[in-house]
Amino acid sequence: MNTPAKLGAYALGLAVVFGGALGIGNAVGAVASPPAAQPHTVHEAPSATPRRPAAAAPASLPGGLQMSESGYTLTPQTTTVPPGEATDFRFTVTGPDGRPLTGYQTQHGKQLHLIVVSRDLGDFRHLHPAKAADGTWSVKLTLPEAGVYRAFADFAPEGGHGLTLGTDLHAAGDYTPRALPEVSRTATVDGYTVELGGELVPGASSALTLTVSKDGKPVTDLQPYLGAYGHLVALRAGDLAYLHVHPDGEPGDGTTAAGPGITFHAEVPSRGDYRLFLDFQHEGVVRTAAFTAHAGQSPAPTATPARPADTAPTPRPAATPEKSGSHGEHTH
Repeated sequence: MNTPAKLGAYALGLAVVFGGALGIGNAVGAVASPPAAQPHTVHEAPSATPRRPAAAAPASLPGGLQMSESGYTLTPQTTTVPPGEATDFRFTVTGPDGRPLTGYQTQHGKQLHLIVVSRDLGDFRHLHPAKAADGTWSVKLTLPEAGVYRAFADFAPEGGHGLTLGTDLHAAGDYTPRALPEVSRTATVDGYTVELGGELVPGASSALTLTVSKDGKPVTDLQPYLGAYGHLVALRAGDLAYLHVHPDGEPGDGTTAAGPGITFHAEVPSRGDYRLFLDFQHEGVVRTAAFTAHAGQSPAPTATPARPADTAPTPRPAATPEKSGSHGEHTH
């Protein structure tokens, strides 16, 4: 074969080789093209995640405003209670599996605390129901008069965190809601005087000290009640948000005195009026002292005439907290 023929054949061979390589390259490119599009598709979902920052999540509600939370639901057998009659009130707490909860942690000496308060915050009861094997709770409940009441179940399921669930109860009949008692730092009950010291600070924890005296003398031999020398419940006027309040120290720890002062740490979520109920035990009887306190800047004095004297409901006598906090209403 002459030289021109050899060069022609060589050129033809190169064309075949490069043509084959191009065909293989196109074939490989056709297979590889879907992965090339994947980064766009895969990154669509993650790119949306930063649009919901953790800080934008709604803050958790105070306790007691809901009947269902974290999969647990407060389920009363009835929400109507005849006024003035002792009624066998029964309820369950349904768990995430849809069945009545039977496993509870013991907190403050009890597996569940039932707080029942009138919607106008004039009547308060702290009860401790009995639990049956099937998870049904029962307690004798007397609502003193017609009106609307709020029942709070304060508990912690085994392996879970503390919850407070709430539901309304109704005592049929005519009633007139009472005005919230005025802000005061002194409460009297059954011959005892309790002084409230400290301030409620919106959005921050603050110390409250309640000092108990009798016949003008400090009480220094308070008896333990629910693992402490006092138990304090705070409720926000209006929606009755239930606030957890924790006492300083505990009986027998070597540092906590048995009176006259009982110190608690409270954190209220907002400005406004709150009703405080202190349970304390002395001489074998549990009594309740009630206060109205204001969080934040005090209302202007001009706000007082908003409740004309001639239209204000008859105020409750000083002994009312004594009745609502009597030994019979603090079931053990």
